[in-house]
Amino acid sequence: MVDFLEPIEDSDMDSLFMLPLNIMPIQTPILQEARMIKNHHLQSVVEVFRDNVTGSGQLDIEALPLKFGWPDGELHPDHALLRKLALLPSFDVYSLRIALRDQGIAVNDISALRLSDQKQAELGKYMVAFTRPLVKVLFAGEEVELTNFQDVLKLFQDPDVKKVRERLFAMARTLNVEVHEVPKFLEDYGDTFLSLSYFRHCLDRLAPYFDSVIGAMKMVRSSFQLKQNANLMRTCDVVEQALLSLRGGLAKRLNLIEARTKKLFENMTQEEFRSVRAMIEQQHVAIGAILCGLTVKMNIFARQFPHDNAGGPVKRADFIQNEMMKGLDLMRDAERRVMG
Repeated sequence: MVDFLEPIEDSDMDSLFMLPLNIMPIQTPILQEARMIKNHHLQSVVEVFRDNVTGSGQLDIEALPLKFGWPDGELHPDHALLRKLALLPSFDVYSLRIALRDQGIAVNDISALRLSDQKQAELGKYMVAFTRPLVKVLFAGEEVELTNFQDVLKLFQDPDVKKVRERLFAMARTLNVEVHEVPKFLEDYGDTFLSLSYFRHCLDRLAPYFDSVIGAMKMVRSSFQLKQNANLMRTCDVVEQALLSLRGGLAKRLNLIEARTKKLFENMTQEEFRSVRAMIEQQHVAIGAILCGLTVKMNIFARQFPHDNAGGPVKRADFIQNEMMKGLDLMRDAERRVMG
């Protein structure tokens, strides 16, 4: 276990489990300032306030008509919309783009569905793995310094107009596209592999939380008072096996996707990129659902047990039974979709 665990705190648009409702076509003023979040049991609720003193003020979706005095006998547009949003398994921007499109839900500003500049910068170390091969294929012979994908875009903003023109035409020939299609390809390429980098980052940062939860179950199993409880021991086994399966399944899937992208670099064409992009997008919702659930659960654990001496085996056993078990089926269903 680690010395100290802190809950994962992302901005609204970088989060897997928070959706700011101000980007949605919501009519009710109070709700325009609220968020939809996944609660401890991975259920969607509306959070109208949150602070360190009073905590989180949450409303059940079905309690909203009474709360806001919406007319009986007819479905308020906000209620209809929130019901649809509540069914989404994750609120990460990549899953949202797909789910909102499939549901026919309009967004006030489509550009809002992007990671913050801060998060994109944080993902730079992951993006280098997809940036360097692109440059190697398209700009063989040129020596360029790269730290993130923005450096690739800067290659087409060189003050040397002739050099930029040559790069554009070289890239168009390699991809077998028209020159005017190159900027769109670069935009799609960056966004696609930023999504893959984001999901890898979200999985990697959970490592110390997994270790602490597994350590908590070890503490429960070694307790003389608790190890006689056969039901509790079975629950620990179920939770541990589920967590290891979810973590291992995600890692395997991401490894397979990343291995598949190597073929893209061997045959860099627009058609090949579209194939890889479609494959990645097909995984977005299921991968997002698992990561959303795991992040919510690990955050709860971190708040209750920030260090090794925070709570004994009895309290940890209660957490495993009453918190970790709730919602596991939702994540395992998503895992089956990913690995199916």
